[in-house]
Amino acid sequence: MADGHPAALSLAGVTKSFGGLTAVNAVSLSVAPGERRAIIGPNGAGKTTLFSLISGETLPDAGEIRLRGQDVTRLAPHRRAALGMARTYQITNLFPRLSALDNCVLAAQALSPVKLHLHRDMARYPAVLDRARRVLDAVGLADKAAAVVRDLSHGEQRQLEIALALAGEPTLLLLDEPTAGLSPAESSMMTALLKTLDPRMTLLIIEHDMDVAFQLTDRITVLHYGGVVADGTREDVTASALVQEIYLGAGDLDG
Repeated sequence: MADGHPAALSLAGVTKSFGGLTAVNAVSLSVAPGERRAIIGPNGAGKTTLFSLISGETLPDAGEIRLRGQDVTRLAPHRRAALGMARTYQITNLFPRLSALDNCVLAAQALSPVKLHLHRDMARYPAVLDRARRVLDAVGLADKAAAVVRDLSHGEQRQLEIALALAGEPTLLLLDEPTAGLSPAESSMMTALLKTLDPRMTLLIIEHDMDVAFQLTDRITVLHYGGVVADGTREDVTASALVQEIYLGAGDLDG
């Protein structure tokens, strides 16, 4: 980076193919610490595959991925999580029969030394419980701590998934369609919630709703057929005739 500090996340020539299909094609990008970046593109553009490569769930065929200057290209997901990376998913990934608080406790415990003490009473680890309660409060679910997850609304479950991601105190948060399936009111609440996140945290967001993407992010990267076709500010992207043609249609990017 220009200021001498390493990028929060950098990709160089990252490529992944499945059989004869190249899902991600030589993607290079650099995300600054504290930056809010949106990844947009039509269905099948490679966005979720790119997230899986960044998080380590899928390994690339070629290219390099660095987290704060450290090469993590071949590291397992839990190793990347320990370095400060967290991710949410399009489909909620929760323990439906446990309470909201229990879900957060497990998430907080996963990246702490007490993860090896699963059979001990968690009351013996007040710091973990305190962290779990704080992230529930941060996403507006303090009053739902005792609620069983399957009894929460879809919007509340999306909020809880954000809480689980925050429990590990990440420096880089990958949000895969955070407003997917939400009503307009719930989407507005989620957008407002994400705006309150620590500005020092780097956010990389896949989002189909352009209003949400433009409200939350400083920079937009557009994927098409697995490759980057545009990258820049909102103004850069909305002015791109190519983006208007291949993604939303002329006029739809004015949001």
